[in-house]
Amino acid sequence: MTNRPTKVLLIEDDAAAVELVRAMFAEAPPGFFEVVCAASLAEALARLGDAGLGLVLLDLNLPDMSGIDILQKIKTNTHTKRLPVVILTTTDDEREIQRCYDLGANVYITKPVEYESFAHAIRQLGLFFSVIQIPETQ
Repeated sequence: MTNRPTKVLLIEDDAAAVELVRAMFAEAPPGFFEVVCAASLAEALARLGDAGLGLVLLDLNLPDMSGIDILQKIKTNTHTKRLPVVILTTTDDEREIQRCYDLGANVYITKPVEYESFAHAIRQLGLFFSVIQIPETQ
């Protein structure tokens, strides 16, 4: 077990959301988090094999893939099934939320529309993951 993720994989196609997540995680102590991004299915699948990956932030609404499909791939793969996955999306449909939890999502966060609320949510997420125990994935 490790007490913090070294590498955070952000699967997100919105450039503004990517920059906000990077900025909020950068507020942690230097070197605490390294945020790497994937905006396509191929990038996401390739990054899942990155050494030191400790957390996935996953948007469900992506142009060339379904976040649900990525979640299923993560949670059914022997090497990544323990990897914490946080759904970070605008979708607030109760059936979709339940489906994500049924598939193994660890946390489901609906992105606030307002910038400051979103920034606050990401800061809190960073604080949360800086203190919990994360299982080794590989």
